[in-house]
Amino acid sequence: MLQVKDVTLSFGGLVAVNHVSMEVRDGSITGLIGPNGAGKTTFFNIASGVYTPDSGEIIFDGKNITGKRCFQINEAGISRTYQVINLFKKMTVLENVLVGMHSRIKSNFFASLLHLPSQRAEEKELRKKAMKLLEFVGLEKQANDEAGSLSYGQQRLLEIVRGMASDPKLLLLDEPAAGMNSHENDELMVLLKKIAAMGISILIIEHDMNLMMNLCDYIYVLNYGKLLAEGKPAQIQQNPDVIAAYLGGE
Repeated sequence: MLQVKDVTLSFGGLVAVNHVSMEVRDGSITGLIGPNGAGKTTFFNIASGVYTPDSGEIIFDGKNITGKRCFQINEAGISRTYQVINLFKKMTVLENVLVGMHSRIKSNFFASLLHLPSQRAEEKELRKKAMKLLEFVGLEKQANDEAGSLSYGQQRLLEIVRGMASDPKLLLLDEPAAGMNSHENDELMVLLKKIAAMGISILIIEHDMNLMMNLCDYIYVLNYGKLLAEGKPAQIQQNPDVIAAYLGGE
């Protein structure tokens, strides 16, 4: 689904991502871990079009998307969430999901301006789809509440739903469990496995090692912008280089 080939990005004299290659297989849950400052979010920003790499290629679903802009990459089928919650907090929960569908709307400006029958029919279908997504994560009863009134864990779920709203083939999740308690983490793990079972590939950054080891099919480890290790969770747990990077020794 996603092939990243020898990607490098520098900020002045700082090499944030240094000749990194990795891949995400269709329908899999792939993890990206590493100490703070390892380059994980920078890598996400490259994959989602926020940054253009200095060198290397990004192939998504057989097409080269290197240097494409954010909206073009979203239209191609990649959606993402961010470390910091970025909801429209004064808009309703339902409206936040509808915003995520923007790239899939077919009605043009004039159809919307004149409120033509075709536009009204499309909006009705989008609302129906948005409600189904909210039902999928148990937020349908809060559909008309302001997004800012949700609990922290619910806001995290709403961000994931908004990411799913554009019908992505690949979902990039940047620390979705941050700030969640253990019960919410367990529910998140079940939810992400359900999403993958729907055929949506997931690439996830997370510091909760228990979650990652029980969730991911395959894991990549970044350290100081370089790929330190890769493998299945059991292999990563036993890798001495990974242990040293996290704990400073054996």
